[in-house]
Amino acid sequence: MSADICHRTATELAGLIRSGELSAREVMSAHLQRVEQLNPKVNALVSLAPERAMEAAREADERFARNDATGPLHGLPMAHKDTHETAGMRTTFGSPVFAEHVPQRDELIVERLKNAGAITIGKTNVPEFAAGSHTFNPVFGTTANPYATDRSAGGSSGGAAASLACRMQPLADGSDMGGSLRNPASFCNVVGLRPAPGRVPTWPAPAGWSTLSVQGPMARTVSDVALMLSVLAGPDPRTPIALSEPGSTFLGPLDAELRELRVAWSPDLGGLLAVDPAVRDVLEPAAEVLTGLGAHVELAQPDLTGADEVFRTLRAWQFELSLGELRDAHPDRIKPSLRENIDAGRRLAGADVGRAERLHTELFHRVREFFDRYDVLALPVSQVPPFDIDLEYPAEIAGRPMETYLDWMRSAYWISATGNPAISVPAGFTSDGLPVGLQLVTAHRDEHRLLRIAHAFEQATGHAARLPEL
Repeated sequence: MSADICHRTATELAGLIRSGELSAREVMSAHLQRVEQLNPKVNALVSLAPERAMEAAREADERFARNDATGPLHGLPMAHKDTHETAGMRTTFGSPVFAEHVPQRDELIVERLKNAGAITIGKTNVPEFAAGSHTFNPVFGTTANPYATDRSAGGSSGGAAASLACRMQPLADGSDMGGSLRNPASFCNVVGLRPAPGRVPTWPAPAGWSTLSVQGPMARTVSDVALMLSVLAGPDPRTPIALSEPGSTFLGPLDAELRELRVAWSPDLGGLLAVDPAVRDVLEPAAEVLTGLGAHVELAQPDLTGADEVFRTLRAWQFELSLGELRDAHPDRIKPSLRENIDAGRRLAGADVGRAERLHTELFHRVREFFDRYDVLALPVSQVPPFDIDLEYPAEIAGRPMETYLDWMRSAYWISATGNPAISVPAGFTSDGLPVGLQLVTAHRDEHRLLRIAHAFEQATGHAARLPEL
């Protein structure tokens, strides 16, 4: 019975708790048993608080028995990303500087999840300050891929993705600057949505007007991602770019016909991306699935000129803004690649940032016009399958050298620069059993269409049902 509970989707579990067929304590107990069994093998969850979680589950059952109002996630266990401040629970950012940091309040994403009824069980492991798409840090160590524990789980929401794949929690929160919701979802055969900036308001944030980094949902199915988005989305007066549309609009049915859908399929963005042949071999049949669903699929890609400069400039500027003082105070306690990014931000002149913003605007308009011709862009999430866990990043892809730890993530971070919503959905496995995700991108702020397309693809393929052998 315990294993059966953990294999239920979040939507199913929420319904069973609402109907009284399962208690919050039963659901919590089953997941904590799963954590005890599998987490030592992958190191996905950290700062666990099982006694506190069971007590919260008991209180949730008492509220339900009194017919007190309950939220849509009532009784569901959840670990929050270790960069999301969580009241009364250690939040380390993967940094030894914050190894004992215990916040006094929840940040907005955690606050909304708790208000919806989710019960905190701990935190999910991250790279140091969420920098990079491989999850390792000096506080908790490295998170392993559940499908091959000698491979990376991706990042920066790597602990979140691995815990979902292991069925240790039904939902997970994350954030995404250069692919941190999409890349680990691809590596771990789950679903990760990067919403449009402002769809999920972020507070507190040192750069409240920035659109580069967003927060969002991760789950095992597209329906569960939509359920979680319904809780996370909606305006907040503390976030200047927050969109006014209420989150409840994402609770509608996702079933949709893809006939006449105009799909731009781009396996390598017109030759600009180095893509591992193993990834291509998985994704070519994925494109054929869309054709089989009635979509019109053709080779095409938007003009992403300037996306690299936009992303790298604004990322360096934002890292210096957020972490510059910390770098000065603790220069030897920050990993070298992160120090280099902060220092790159300090070398920027006003003209550099101004040029990046101009290129950013030009990019937006070219991509906007592209989506007048196409309904969705399909391309790789990651240019490589999960790589060796002992590497910081792959040194080469298909014979092309990767000079920095950002180079191999272009398929994700160029899309970040556009500001368009994007999702990673399971697309299949390499010949040696490693997961590969398909990235789908829609027009500006069109998450509704994106979720429907991803749901149709997911239902047609069934790849998400394949479990790791742990």
